[in-house]
Amino acid sequence: MTHPSPTGSPVAPLRSVRGRRAVVIGGGLAGMLAAAALDGFADEITVVERDLLPDGPLPRKSLPQARHAHLLWSGGVRAFEQLLPGITRAWLAAGARRIPLPTGLVSLSSQGWLRRWPEMQYMISCSRDLLDWVVRERVLRAPAVTLLQGHTVRGLEGTAARVTGVRVSAEDGRELTLDAELVVDAAGRGSRATGWLGELGIDGVEEGQVDSGLVYATRVYRAPHGSEDFPVVNVQSDPGDRVPGRTATLNPIENGRWLVTLSGTRGGEPSADPARFESFARSELRHPVIGELISRTEPLTPEVHLSRSTVNRRRWFEKAPEWPDGFIAVGDAVATYNPVYGQGMSVAAQGLAELRGTLRRHRLDEPGLARLVQQAVARPVGLAWDLATSLDILYPGAVGPPPRPGGGLMKRYVDRLAYAATGRAQLTRAFIGVITLSQPLSSWLHPDVMVGVLRGPGRAPLTAPPFTAGEREIAAGRGRSGPPTNKVM
Repeated sequence: MTHPSPTGSPVAPLRSVRGRRAVVIGGGLAGMLAAAALDGFADEITVVERDLLPDGPLPRKSLPQARHAHLLWSGGVRAFEQLLPGITRAWLAAGARRIPLPTGLVSLSSQGWLRRWPEMQYMISCSRDLLDWVVRERVLRAPAVTLLQGHTVRGLEGTAARVTGVRVSAEDGRELTLDAELVVDAAGRGSRATGWLGELGIDGVEEGQVDSGLVYATRVYRAPHGSEDFPVVNVQSDPGDRVPGRTATLNPIENGRWLVTLSGTRGGEPSADPARFESFARSELRHPVIGELISRTEPLTPEVHLSRSTVNRRRWFEKAPEWPDGFIAVGDAVATYNPVYGQGMSVAAQGLAELRGTLRRHRLDEPGLARLVQQAVARPVGLAWDLATSLDILYPGAVGPPPRPGGGLMKRYVDRLAYAATGRAQLTRAFIGVITLSQPLSSWLHPDVMVGVLRGPGRAPLTAPPFTAGEREIAAGRGRSGPPTNKVM
């Protein structure tokens, strides 16, 4: 049996009479990374996707949140590189930008403006459509990887002891079974893993969520002339204010555009009305800089794209009393986060790098492998979950369990760290090392960091966005006649 490739041409049969086989559920970013992680350890890797994926950097039917700002932190980029060496060069060649941090960032943190020190970490800035497409093109070139589009997974095959494959159905109702030594659920927010496991007799998976009521609103603008090196601009909220958290991010993306995303928690949500987009950015945030920037250019999207899929939700698969061999869950199937923190893609990549590292030491069909991988996937999830939920639960009207004992003391320490980081390079390095998922949370408790926190910022706070002279010319709508200076305000 054959099936269409992404371009519609026939490809290799779904199964052979021998060889190690793996099935990946979901053809999104996590699914493609899962296929990359399995490449070299499975002879056949079938990615099952219910939609038809676009042949280019275009929107996906089942990913409406792709319209909003997506941050790929350096901690995540390094994991991508482990799975797909050279992928950063491919992104940049396609139009993405590598933003040095904090050098290429103008950010009002919860405690003040960050100084733009020489590079400590970095991020990749582009549209989610471009980022996904470059990964997809790379992964689908692998001879072992086959994409089965227009098919929906209906359930798992096997027993509570071992999953042996999946049942899928085509759009015309035809059904087939795909056998596999390993099934990877990368189906994202819509994962039905707990239901499928329940059908095999496996229950007891703990679930939890924290919902701040966040709403996202996004428009794309034409970037001003000469703004090719313009920084990412970000205005954050302060969860300690006990008012709705309102934020905004301006991301320079490919093809001379600015992607601007506004957000607000319960009681402070942005509107879908285009006439109110700029006014929200000007008057509802802690600083009007982003509203002032977009007032001097033109929107390329007449409508405002709104999203409410922002709940932090986690499944503790690694703690389940029973777990079958031959099945693992990754990416958003394990945990989703408030997107304002930009953690999802990075955590998914780090989890799948853990999968690949584990496969270097164990066979694909080895007993106990799935439990081992599920525990490894949980390590990066835990850091991102703690960072997101400890802040989100503080906003008015947030729904979820109360902060853990000692949480208030830790928050005060982190606030003091963020404040001291506004004036000390050493503490900025420590602060963004964790935020970019490059360092463990425990690094904030290093003795040198703690001493710096006690000493404070050591410099007077910045009173305005730290743009260079050239950037101020662009922000004022005058363009620039020469290269930007390195001097900051």
